[in-house]
Amino acid sequence: MSTMFSASQRALQERFGTTALADRVSMITMHAEVTEPEKAFIESRDLFFLSTVDGEGQPTCSYKGGAVGFVRVVDPGTIAFPSYDGNGMYLSMGNIDSRAKVGLLFIDFETPNRLRLHGDARIDPNDPLLSQYPGADLIVRVAITRLFVNCPRYIHRYQKLGDSVYVPKAGCATPPAKWKRIDAFGDALPARDVAAVAAAGAAISFDEYMADVAAGKG
Repeated sequence: MSTMFSASQRALQERFGTTALADRVSMITMHAEVTEPEKAFIESRDLFFLSTVDGEGQPTCSYKGGAVGFVRVVDPGTIAFPSYDGNGMYLSMGNIDSRAKVGLLFIDFETPNRLRLHGDARIDPNDPLLSQYPGADLIVRVAITRLFVNCPRYIHRYQKLGDSVYVPKAGCATPPAKWKRIDAFGDALPARDVAAVAAAGAAISFDEYMADVAAGKG
């Protein structure tokens, strides 16, 4: 019998008669090392969702996107991914620094498939992989505690139209996020952003930015 379930999870399993099924599913699907097919799937993804927990126990979920292969399987028990420029709050990275527990969800929306991964994460500003990721601030390495493929039946089919112009690329300057041109943020930008943001265009209002986002031009 599995010991991974909490008392509350067990209570719901008992209520709906799925205790034996839950034990069987966990026994058959959950494991702690990446298989070759799972490695191929993870490294073919250009996005995933990352859940972290802060020091007070408040979880948050973040979308992470990049070029295909931006998540690497370093070895069967470890994956790594970059932390790119964001809104300056460092919510996910700060959470990892205080509580290492993370959950990752990889999804293929074109050929419905998904994989869930749990582990203990750490960040290292001097990670040797940093030089291999143009535009990255930090590298996150996750020591896997368990991963498993999930049934894809509720995944809606979507077709990719193109990469984000903001994905960093070697030998190419990455344009600054448009929201950094919002007038209310101008005097709060870090020094490294000031020149690039000024060169990107005139300041805009928050309402103008939101209108662009609604039109798909954010």
